[in-house]
Amino acid sequence: MEAAERDTTQDWLLPAGSAPPLLSELEQRIDEALIVAKASERAVMAVGDAALDAAQQARRAADIAERATAAVLAAGSSAAADPAVPGRPVEDAALRSFSERADRVVARLLALERRSRRGRPASVAAARRRPGG
Repeated sequence: MEAAERDTTQDWLLPAGSAPPLLSELEQRIDEALIVAKASERAVMAVGDAALDAAQQARRAADIAERATAAVLAAGSSAAADPAVPGRPVEDAALRSFSERADRVVARLLALERRSRRGRPASVAAARRRPGG
């Protein structure tokens, strides 16, 4: 074989733009990806904890509202009787609407709490999409 026909090292070199990354560059990318993944995981856990805290606060508020409603109804049952039908309390449409909405909110929050305890992602948007929610 003649020297002119033989391959040279230059024939086997890749152009600078198409060369694969070095091992050290790959390790650096992996380290960066791990840092981002761990930070994302911490953020998701914080959001989940905040959602659980909000659900507990909402439950406490709903309990307080229920007790307050019961106290108002007990205190005003004799004074708030319907004059047209003796012994029948007057219904307040706004209070009934509020109570129904509060019941739906409590049901959603309980469902979210149950889902988060089972390891499923808890999502307020998912609870809103449920029928009857």
